[in-house]
Amino acid sequence: MSKYNALWEYVKKTGKQSFLLTFEEIQKIAGIAIDHSFLKYKKELTDYGYRVGKISMKEQTVSFHKVD
Repeated sequence: MSKYNALWEYVKKTGKQSFLLTFEEIQKIAGIAIDHSFLKYKKELTDYGYRVGKISMKEQTVSFHKVD
């Protein structure tokens, strides 16, 4: 079980084509702060029908996109 499973489930449940979450929102959803390991774990999201798009350190946001 991934430490980001709660986040992946949340992303899947949105059903949106594309959307942004802030690092703060991700921390609230996942129960943990986003860290460098997120880069390794993000590939798991494809199992939920989504992919991670741009990760903005400046804006502190992550974009999510539905996989066609």
